[in-house]
Amino acid sequence: MGGGNGAVTGVAPGRPVLGFEQIDGARIGLVGGKGAHLGELSRIEGVDVPPGFCVTTEAFRRVTAGVPAFEDRLDRLSRLDPHDRDAVAALSTEIREVVVALPVPEDLAAAITGPLRDTTAYAVRSSATAEDLPTVSFAGQQDTYLNVVGAAAVLDHVRRCWASLFTERAVAYRLRAGVGHRQVRMAVVVQEMIVPDASGVLFTADPVTSNRRVTSVEAVLGLGEPLVSGLVNADRFTVRDGAVVDRTIATKDRALRATAGGGTRPQEVAPGLRQEPALTEAQVLRLADLGRRVEAYFGRPQDVEWCLAGDDVRIVQSRPITTLFPVPPADDGGDHVYLSVGHQQMMTDAMAPLGLSFWQMTTPRPMAEAGGRLFVDATPMLASAAGRQNLLEAMDRSDPLMADALRTVLAGGLLGEPSAESDGEPRAVPRTDPVDPDPAVVDELIGRTRASLAVLDREIRARRGTDLLDFIREDLQELRRLLFDPFSHRVFMTAMNAAWWLEEHLREWLGEEGAADTLTRAVPNSVTSEMGLALLDVADVVRAHPAVVEFLRGVTDDDFLDELPRVAGGRETRDAIRAYLDTYGMRCAGEIDITRPRWSEQPGVLVPVLLGHVEHAEPGESRRRVEQGRQEAWEKEQELLARLRALPDGDRRAAETKTMIDRLRTYIGYREYPKFGMVSRYSRYRQALLREADRLVRDGVVADREDIYHLRFDELCEVVRDGRADRGLISRRKEEYRGYQALTPPRVLTSDGEARSGSYRRDDVPAAALAGLAVSAGTVEGRARVVLDMAQVDLDTDDILVTTHTDPSWSPVFVTIRALVTEVGGQMTHGAVVAREYGLPAVVGVQRATRLIRDGQRIRVNGTTGYVELLS
Repeated sequence: MGGGNGAVTGVAPGRPVLGFEQIDGARIGLVGGKGAHLGELSRIEGVDVPPGFCVTTEAFRRVTAGVPAFEDRLDRLSRLDPHDRDAVAALSTEIREVVVALPVPEDLAAAITGPLRDTTAYAVRSSATAEDLPTVSFAGQQDTYLNVVGAAAVLDHVRRCWASLFTERAVAYRLRAGVGHRQVRMAVVVQEMIVPDASGVLFTADPVTSNRRVTSVEAVLGLGEPLVSGLVNADRFTVRDGAVVDRTIATKDRALRATAGGGTRPQEVAPGLRQEPALTEAQVLRLADLGRRVEAYFGRPQDVEWCLAGDDVRIVQSRPITTLFPVPPADDGGDHVYLSVGHQQMMTDAMAPLGLSFWQMTTPRPMAEAGGRLFVDATPMLASAAGRQNLLEAMDRSDPLMADALRTVLAGGLLGEPSAESDGEPRAVPRTDPVDPDPAVVDELIGRTRASLAVLDREIRARRGTDLLDFIREDLQELRRLLFDPFSHRVFMTAMNAAWWLEEHLREWLGEEGAADTLTRAVPNSVTSEMGLALLDVADVVRAHPAVVEFLRGVTDDDFLDELPRVAGGRETRDAIRAYLDTYGMRCAGEIDITRPRWSEQPGVLVPVLLGHVEHAEPGESRRRVEQGRQEAWEKEQELLARLRALPDGDRRAAETKTMIDRLRTYIGYREYPKFGMVSRYSRYRQALLREADRLVRDGVVADREDIYHLRFDELCEVVRDGRADRGLISRRKEEYRGYQALTPPRVLTSDGEARSGSYRRDDVPAAALAGLAVSAGTVEGRARVVLDMAQVDLDTDDILVTTHTDPSWSPVFVTIRALVTEVGGQMTHGAVVAREYGLPAVVGVQRATRLIRDGQRIRVNGTTGYVELLS
């Protein structure tokens, strides 16, 4: 153990006060996050923690219990809107004033002040029970007081720490995070004060890139509070593989020092020391070594606060770094580079274990798992020069941000230089030669899927228990056969290659940008576009019945279809909506996750969109749009061919272009159908699994039907077979999932934990504009509507939809808007494809768009060049 670690003479093992030596992580409910971590730190060999104790949450409970002025305000606090800053500030101030004025019983005051020494100064720090937890950090939201001298002063500052549980910032954060104010209690750390020469923080993972092999040390002269509060610049040292690889030395005009008799004050730094580093290289390396020791003890990267007094390093706090994205586990100990699947599938939300396992069983390529997301291990593809070039070229075309992130990682030398030849066995290369344009080809492919789904419907209906799960496992092979059929792949690749050919050659021959966008309007067999237009037809039915419109405006749940026949026109409307759901009800936001409820289960999500169509669209709108789109595409085709024929060798160029246009228009609509077939199958699996989950609830095996979401498919099979479930495992998985939901996945992730999302490196974007990827040509201005949940849609025809990502479930919204801006996407992802078919200018891959663009702000979207301008 480190010398004297945490022991304070005279502290009794009573509940109001516990010495550090009496504390471990299991006591977090009594001593809060900070106190629990200090107790654990004091147990680490070679880590020196200044002695101290915790005033436990029992003391806080005893002082506040039954006080009407406190209880009443606590009740009012829970009902506040976190965005009502004035109300939060006013009530927070009131409750802090109440707490500071509360009397402390004599026996409790004696327990707190008994261990103190008259001539010793103390640091008094808040330690809330919701603070410094693995998946959420409340650090910095409560108060810390340094250099407190005397028993009366310590007791007063303990009360102030209790009150700081109700700072405006802490209250608003808890409200936003869904943490109840009664769930959080306050302990207080009282720790012997160190008068340091230098202080600071160290991160055992790079705070910018998240690289776990890098330690970052920040240091200031004197006390570290100005650094923690962001009031001064710090020296920064980067350590990797036992060496300082980078340093930035700040100018040090002032340092915070302890004063005799208590308190602190800024003090000028001698001129000769202002440009000198606060630490020697040996001290930096020593701190890095201590950080690794602390990290190893806690089993995860840490944010460590330290003090240096003479040659003694004292650790005064450590907390988990909650913002790091987890690293996929790898058994070989080698270096790996992972590419985000969610960014390619337009669904970057966390998935529960059942959803992850279904996607892993569906795809032919092994998927690594981290943070509730899936990643492709690109390491084998990057091993050879040819593989590396092919992958980067593909990324340049589909997702430039992912390509840039990948280049940044490779430039860091993680995988070294690629080999001249590919490693391993030769891989089968699918045929990519084009399929001659023939509408019957698509009809046959769609017919195969429909026939297979009909068989599934017959076979799955009566199956139960292990028979059901065995059947689903077997049927997944049929899903894979259809989804990855080589000929199906050739068909839509014929269209995609034609689109790229047209863009390249028409730019070269005619200087034409975005021609393929117009040529893909109103193409046949586009199930996703047809889905959006079909809801316009439902709106035509609704519009004819004012009583139905009024009824739908009051819908608050998903049972409204049963009530519709009670109003005039309701039966006809119900039948129209049910017919729509019979065709498209398997869709939903995040539809690749089998745990997500489908429209057929929650039809209420469509009501705001449907009412928007009733208000803003004219009768027969869907038919007019199709006719207009076909006409625009035909006119564009004729214009291009005429211009080409006027060029040298024009007949040949026009003939080649005509062939490509025919390929594009015949087959690009089919691009979305294989996924539609997959989601249709997922929906049928889901309904059968939920029936099985209901049986498990009835039998007392699980507490709730959605508990099965937190089991992998193989685990669910065992539960169904054995009739027993590990409820503790399910509970832990739920907690992990909640933590994963708060994380933002990177586009590229390495086995070192380095997380990269990429940057645009362009000089064709106006100053202050937001760069993105141009995916559907045209330039429009309009009102930005920042929408994160389709259920909250309220759009007008002048509106530009700004959101994180769109999957096919958003298609009904596209018929209303003027343009589209998303944070995630590529040339051939859903939002881009449908935007082109509807003739909507669109820019995707606009980083942080939903935070940089205000709801209601006027913006200009340039879907030809790829940027968004903020106009107001």
